[in-house]
Order: sequence, then C-alpha cells, then structure tokens
Amino acid sequence: MSTPLDGIDTPVASHDNGFWGSDAVALMLRKLDIPYLALNPGSSFRGLHDSLVNHLGNEQPQMLLCLHEEHAVAVAHGFAKVTERPMGVILHSNVGLMHGAMAIYNAWCDRVPMLILGATGPFDAAERRPWIDWLHTAKDQGALIRPYIKWDDQPVSVPATLESLLRAVNLTRATPMAPTYVCLDVSMQERSLDAIPVFPEPARYATPSRSIPLREEVTAAASLLAGARQPLILAGRLSRSPRDWARRVALAEHLNAKVLTDIKVGAVFPTDHALHPAKPGYFLDEAGAQCIRDADVIVAFDWVDLAGTLKQGGGASHAKVVNVTLDHHLHNGWSMDHQALVPTELYLAGDPDRTLHLIADELGVASGREPEALTALPALKLEGPPRELDVVSLAAAAGEVLRDEVISLVRLPLGWAGDSWHFRHPLDYLGSDGGAGIGSGPGMLIGAALALKGSGRLPVAVLGDGDTMMAVSAFWTAAHYKLPFVAIVSNNRSFYNDEIHQERVARTRARPIENKWIGQRIDDPDIDIAAMARAQGLVGIGPVRTTDELVRAVREGVEAAQRGASVVIDARVKPGYNPAMAAGMTREGAKAVGS
Repeated sequence: MSTPLDGIDTPVASHDNGFWGSDAVALMLRKLDIPYLALNPGSSFRGLHDSLVNHLGNEQPQMLLCLHEEHAVAVAHGFAKVTERPMGVILHSNVGLMHGAMAIYNAWCDRVPMLILGATGPFDAAERRPWIDWLHTAKDQGALIRPYIKWDDQPVSVPATLESLLRAVNLTRATPMAPTYVCLDVSMQERSLDAIPVFPEPARYATPSRSIPLREEVTAAASLLAGARQPLILAGRLSRSPRDWARRVALAEHLNAKVLTDIKVGAVFPTDHALHPAKPGYFLDEAGAQCIRDADVIVAFDWVDLAGTLKQGGGASHAKVVNVTLDHHLHNGWSMDHQALVPTELYLAGDPDRTLHLIADELGVASGREPEALTALPALKLEGPPRELDVVSLAAAAGEVLRDEVISLVRLPLGWAGDSWHFRHPLDYLGSDGGAGIGSGPGMLIGAALALKGSGRLPVAVLGDGDTMMAVSAFWTAAHYKLPFVAIVSNNRSFYNDEIHQERVARTRARPIENKWIGQRIDDPDIDIAAMARAQGLVGIGPVRTTDELVRAVREGVEAAQRGASVVIDARVKPGYNPAMAAGMTREGAKAVGS
C-alpha cells in the first residue's frame, strides 16, 4: 500500500527470527487500518518499535518521529481534523504520557478520534531493571488522563492486548468521538511466542452505528421548524463530508432559516451565503446576538457551549430550542468542557449529521449541490499604500496571493476577524484546538498537512507567536517527512490575550494600564522565528513588517510549498483583537456582548 511518505525512513530487509508479542501488536495495528504512529522514542515500547521497523518494514503503520510527545498527539489531532479517522500515537511510559497530557485534553475537547498507545516498565516487579524501570512503571497509568479520554486499558497478555486494541479503535471511531488509550506492558511486548496468535478479525467486530433519535422526536423537531417564522440553525461540530454540507445548505434554504457558525470548529456552512448573517467567532458579535434575540425556533447541531451562546443573545427566553447532540455521553464532571446546562424544549440524542438528514427527509428537503469547485476566498481587498501589519491587514495581504490557490486554513489566531475570509467548502477551515491549550498549532498543522498531501489543497495556518514558540521544534517533523505547507506567524511579540486581561484588572482597580505588558511581552531579546525554521530544514522567511512585504513573502512561500517545502513566515503585527473577541475574553465583556 503506497502512502504520501513512501521512500522516507525505509529499513533494510529483516530476517525472520521468531515471533514476539510486539509483532502481534504491530500486525493488529495494520489490521485495524492505523496508517501512522506519531512518537518520541522510549525504552518502554522498544519491542513494539522493533516490530514496526523489522517485522512490518515501517509501513502501514509508518512511524512519524516527533521531538516532543505533545507534538506527537497534536499531529494525530490535525490528521483527524481532515480525515475524521484515527491515527496512532505512542507515548513513553508515565513521563511521556505527562508530556502529552495537554494535547490529549485538546483532542478530547475537540471530540476527535485518536488511538494512543502507552507503555510501562514490567508490571511484574521481579522483572524490573534497577531504578529506571521502577521510575517508569505505574499501577494505573491511565489514571493520569482518564477524565479526558473515552476508554483505557492496561492488558498483560498478548490475546488481551489484541482485544483491547480492537475495542479502543472501535470506541474512538464511535460518535461522539474522543481519544482512547491502551498501555502496553514491556514484558508482553518482549515475550517470545511459540506460535502466531489467533487474531480477532476487525470485520467481525463492527464499530457501533451512529445513534439517531426516535422517529416521533424527529417529527416534532421538523414540525417546530416548519411552523417557525424566524428559524435559526446553530451549525456546530459537524462532518467534513461535502454531501452533509450540501444538505445543510438545502435545509436552511428550504426553511429560509438563518445560520450561525463557530470559528472554534471547522467550516460547516458557506459563510458568504445570504442566510449566514454574522461572522463566525469565538464569541457572538452584535449581528449574531441579534439572530438569537429574533429567533422563535433555534435548532443546534452539536453546538459548542449552547447555553453560553444563548446567554450572549439575551437568553432567547421566547424561542423554542431544539438541541441535537450526543455529547452528554462524554460528560463526566472532572472537566467543565460540557459548559452550562442548556434550556431546551426538545433534546434529540442523535448523531448531528444523521439527525439533520432525518429532519430534512421529514420536511421533504432535496439533497442539495455539493461544493466541488469552491474554496476559501478572502473577503478583504488590500487597498491603499503599504502599511504596518495588524491582524486584519495580514489577512488581506495574504489573501492577495492565496485567493488564486486552493487552500485549507488549518489554524487561525485568537485575534482573527471572522469576516476576513469566506469558507465555502468543509475543508476550507479546520477549526481550533478544542481545549485552548497554547502550543498545539505547529503539530496540528503538520498532521493536517500529512492528511492533505497529494489532495491538491495547500495547507495554510496563521499561528500565534506564543503558540509557535511553545512548539517550534515540531517543525522538524514537517521538514523530515517533506510535508508542504505555509505557516504565517502573526507575531505581536506578546502573550497579548493576557495583556487584555491585565488591562481589565488595572482599569477596575484604578491602576496604571501602562504596566500591562510586564510579564507578557516576548521581546528584548527579539526571537528570529524564521531563523529557527531554517535551522530545522524549513524555508524561513522574514521578519516582514508591512503589507507589501507580506504579499511578497506569501508569494515566495506558496512557490516553495508547491515545490514540496514546509514554509514559515515571521509576520510582525501590531497587537490587537477584533472587537467581539476583545470583549468576550473577560466575563464582563462576554456579558456586554449580549446586553
């Protein structure tokens, strides 16, 4: 089976020298159709590492070497954002799991599939090497992340491990999706087997079907929408399928329903459509809040923070609310990612895409036209003389070049204005990191670039400077595996989000706002991000400071990416957020949006 990474890290031919426990694990991963395993090496899975290289020839699955465990998880996260299928991650023992924990939480909050393999020193104390095996063994390793994974296991025997892998993959693929974790005992991996074990056949163990609501609930929801004077659709965590996209548009047009989308998740509805009246954002702008206030029926399809959104719109006290989601299956009380309790007249426990089709069927809505030829389109024209960059002019300047390219916007920074670009295809924009954990952007870009390689789409990300610096060594993986993309670092030399918070506190306490930068600014000494990219084998461009410089840099970057290069552009921007984002970043501001 060919992959986009053929010819990279190809091992010499190996001899058949018996069969080992880890060989069985490696073969099971192939049977489960895991294409890649992102990892940072560790002795706790040295057996599996050998099996992947010398038993399987480092293909299907192929290893992706990362320089930090958090990057490895982020790569799998980015891959899942494009494909909606899991790739694998291997984390070394308890210490590697600790490194990867933040990225796992992101993937959990973003509801993406992922198979995470852990490993432990021999669970049998009599087999442990002095010192190091004791440090790398835990009685219950999964306890470190159990509140934010879907399922975990720590099997001891080879047959139990094969079954655990099968269960983990089926569960992570089932809606609602989230990571699963299987911890591999080092003794099991390194056990010599007298015979090849009997493998469970994945085709005999089907993934759970996507749940749908009761027929009478679908009928009730359709009846509410059909009778609405001002229906509103909140399109949340929905699929990347062009077929599903087309049906959403057809349903909205049939009902003449307004549609709001959310920049925290990927593109799910054309943002330049006449029925999409407000820009997607992390918080509602005034146009979005007005849609909430005007609506008499609101139907939410797996919307992130429905209660908070209704609150920003004034509570929607007169609207009938229909909530379509299965997310409650993952609510466990440890994390507050479930958000506030939602007032609803109808709560349809069903897969949001399948349920939307059922509602559309009930209403006699046609299938719609799939968005085959459309791609992301910049909404702002770059006008006037060259000027200093800010986030808005950065979007316009990049658009001067990228409007002629078929791109996927993988990540956008917090300050991004949602009306800067129009999304017209489900792969135009892939959404945020889920858990708002800084340091995920570069790794997620790499995973998305892997999934998009050969698709005809150019991955583009606008990353924050803090996000980039926390994960800058992730870029080495992109250069090594020859993954083309263009990353524009919106570099304001500050953790600017926290400057906004410090200014808010200072104003409340009548203290000098001039001090808000202390402990926030990334300056003196300056950091040459382009040089750090070049040092790892990427094309590094910049720093650039004006709109005309950025146009030239993006043009150069696109040409290099089309030749197969990974490109990082250091774009120096003035600090600033769009108004809705600046207001929403504090409790007081979030209240003000809907007031």
